[in-house]
Amino acid sequence: MSQTDTDDEVESSSAPLIEHLAELRTRLIRSVIAFIIGIVLAFTVAEPILQFLLEPIEATLRDLGDPNPTMQYTSPQEYLFTLFRISMVFGFALAFPVIAFQMWRFIAPGLYRNEKGAFLPFIIASPVMFLLGASFAQFVVTPLAMAFFLGFADVSSIFASLLSGTDESMPGEAAVVPESSEGMKVTFFGKVNESLDITLKFIIAFGLCFQLPVLLTLMGKAGLVSAEGLGAVRKYAMIGILVLAALVTPPDVITQVILFTVVYGLYEVSIFLVRRVEKARDERLREEGYFDDEDEDFDDPMMDEFDEDESDDDDDDDDDDDGMVDKT
Repeated sequence: MSQTDTDDEVESSSAPLIEHLAELRTRLIRSVIAFIIGIVLAFTVAEPILQFLLEPIEATLRDLGDPNPTMQYTSPQEYLFTLFRISMVFGFALAFPVIAFQMWRFIAPGLYRNEKGAFLPFIIASPVMFLLGASFAQFVVTPLAMAFFLGFADVSSIFASLLSGTDESMPGEAAVVPESSEGMKVTFFGKVNESLDITLKFIIAFGLCFQLPVLLTLMGKAGLVSAEGLGAVRKYAMIGILVLAALVTPPDVITQVILFTVVYGLYEVSIFLVRRVEKARDERLREEGYFDDEDEDFDDPMMDEFDEDESDDDDDDDDDDDGMVDKT
């Protein structure tokens, strides 16, 4: 082989790699553009989103006696950075359909038709399950957590003092804090970035927990896990879920029991889905003739021939034994 032929083979083998890299660059650029557009759109409504995320804290404060729930920030740039953080999180959520589509267009040419049909539902199910987990965190877990955390502080003490004591020398509409000899008052003055931080942590944590059926079902399709194996480690999964509930929730028994019940229910749903995947795969392989049922006889010509040879050898041995007996 000449040097020219070798160079031609190297160039032809490197051409697909260059084309794949160019395609990857195009998909990444489009994804980044979609992400930037999502950030800009989310920033225009960042304040209403912030009010929505802080609603559980507001409701808890009002239930505890605060007539005017207020958040504070202690540095000039803190509020702007909080809005920008919201814009990044929800901008990614807005851009996710475009990002997922670009990812799908990049990997789809390398998949078989049956692999495309198996992978596409998981791309659709993943954001749906994350949205369900985030909604569960916002409307169920966060209110319970805020009621637990804020219940330790005397939230309404300063407001009760303002409304109960006035100075006669001051105008009638003015209210002052009267002197008190009951010791130090502990009240809540929430920072907006810290309050938002715990809310976003709950949303992300529960959104990821709700990915469990999607992840295990995909692993079941790939043959990495089985329904029987998941059922065999059920007791260890229960311990892991209890540890997870203790880590991501406040030390409140009710919240931990709710999280454990939900995540363990998702684990059982995952076992059911993996079992259905295995059943569908077995039926497809049986239709294609790769294997038969265990109760059916498997006809193998080579094994039949081997059995016949063994039976002939046994007959010959019996004849030899009979001859030796006759001679005796």
